[in-house]
Amino acid sequence: MSNVIVITGTGTEIGKTVVTAALAALASAGGRSVAVLKPAQTGVAPGETGDADEVVRLAGEAVTGAELARYPEPLAPDTAARRAGLAPVRPEEVAEAARKLAEEHDLVLVEGAGGLLVRFDEEGGTLADAARLLGAPVLVVVPAGLGTLNSTTLTAEALRARGIQQLGVVVGSWPDAPDLAARCNLTDLPKAAGAPLLGAVPAGAGALAPEAFRAAAPGWLAPALGGSWDAVEFTAAAGA
Repeated sequence: MSNVIVITGTGTEIGKTVVTAALAALASAGGRSVAVLKPAQTGVAPGETGDADEVVRLAGEAVTGAELARYPEPLAPDTAARRAGLAPVRPEEVAEAARKLAEEHDLVLVEGAGGLLVRFDEEGGTLADAARLLGAPVLVVVPAGLGTLNSTTLTAEALRARGIQQLGVVVGSWPDAPDLAARCNLTDLPKAAGAPLLGAVPAGAGALAPEAFRAAAPGWLAPALGGSWDAVEFTAAAGA
């Protein structure tokens, strides 16, 4: 679907939620109605703040946040659902929910849990299956440092094998003092992904006050995602 973007990562705790919030903030500031869908929220108890809530906090209350399921233990969705004795989320349910949100919003952002092929259910359904059902492109959030090229390549190969479009890659947490590997990865990540580098969000961005976050977000993402970030300029400035 042309107004749905699926956000995944090459692992967990690498900045997917902050990147999703930046995307939502830019689209909302541009006058688009935005919804964020978190199919499976793990590691969060009832009443606690989840990833979709965090996106709304950072991007603004005009953004709609939605979850399909919540499991208390910080595990893969299939495992967390089984241990909690709760029903799993299936790719077909994710696609149906995204389609419904897309009928009422200009942009729907579907944020996965962990990586692209983390299991949602006992049949092995994944976020990739949901993206394929939707015909939606995938944005891949990656870490900056050593090891990211291999995991980025594997994720890109999995997308291509399924005929899923990859929009590009975004570094989810760019360090204040990047080491040699991180600097070199700015040049090498597009090669590993076979897709453009579309942004670098500074480490700690999620701790900014919401107003400061929204003001700074255009400088973190490329024009293809609604921002002003320039890969060539950023790479040169980093000394890569």
